[in-house]
Amino acid sequence: MIISEKTLFESSLTSLNFLHRGKVRDIYAVDEDKLLIIQTDRLSAFDLILPTPIPGKGKVLTAMSNFWFKKLEHIIPNHLTNIQPESLVSNNEIDQVSGRSFVVKKLKPVPIEAIVRGYIAGSSWKDYKKNNKICGITIPTGLEKASKLPSGAIFTPSTKAEIGTHDENISFSKVERIIGSALALQIRDIAIALYTEAADFAATNGIIIADTKFEFGQDHAGKLYLIDEALTPDSSRFWKADKYSPGESPPSYDKQIIRDWLEMRNWNKNPPAPILSNDILTKTSYKYQEILNLLVNI
Repeated sequence: MIISEKTLFESSLTSLNFLHRGKVRDIYAVDEDKLLIIQTDRLSAFDLILPTPIPGKGKVLTAMSNFWFKKLEHIIPNHLTNIQPESLVSNNEIDQVSGRSFVVKKLKPVPIEAIVRGYIAGSSWKDYKKNNKICGITIPTGLEKASKLPSGAIFTPSTKAEIGTHDENISFSKVERIIGSALALQIRDIAIALYTEAADFAATNGIIIADTKFEFGQDHAGKLYLIDEALTPDSSRFWKADKYSPGESPPSYDKQIIRDWLEMRNWNKNPPAPILSNDILTKTSYKYQEILNLLVNI
């Protein structure tokens, strides 16, 4: 796949009824049971949508998600259908959906983000330094930044923030209060199983998946599905294994490069966000494309 110069910041379909515009995805109604999800080139950082689209980003997210949905469907079914998005729109709208969209089952989203961590990085490192705990889970003392968790992957859920608000790390007991113990246990076990299999596969390609976020939905009968996206640079922290060393942050194949750039700006993390430079756009596009090639070999 070659990164296109053309970007899609917002879709504008008239063939289908528009429903919702999220941080990255635009959603349209297909019928009572199905949705069309378009993965745009928007990028969010610090829970705000940045004003500059990332070339090729939406197509990378789509290709990677398709790969992982298929690879992991023996663990849990996903929301994909076999309907081609191009068949649902007019000819002059095909370029808005081609290579960057899914037709999915309409499901009820579970109102938490299922985060799994195999390494201490990002917000989990900040929490660990405070009291040797991550989302209420006690972690052995003496670990360094980016250390692999000695007892294996852990489930560290968070709230699902609206645009402009911030996710909040929460304990497993709070998840149980929000969605019930049985569903909380099911999601925890499935999320860890998904991460473990994906991480083992990535390791064979020289990539460490430090952490990732999954989202789940239920049908009318309560059956659980994997939804949204899966194991992309937007939702995961990828490190090159040969560049990894505990005690320092390895170079990552995700939007950390954008976060770092923004941290160096004189910006209070309130709207409006800074316009990204051409240099950082090129570097980010390359990072997204590179991890796709390394893991999926497209």
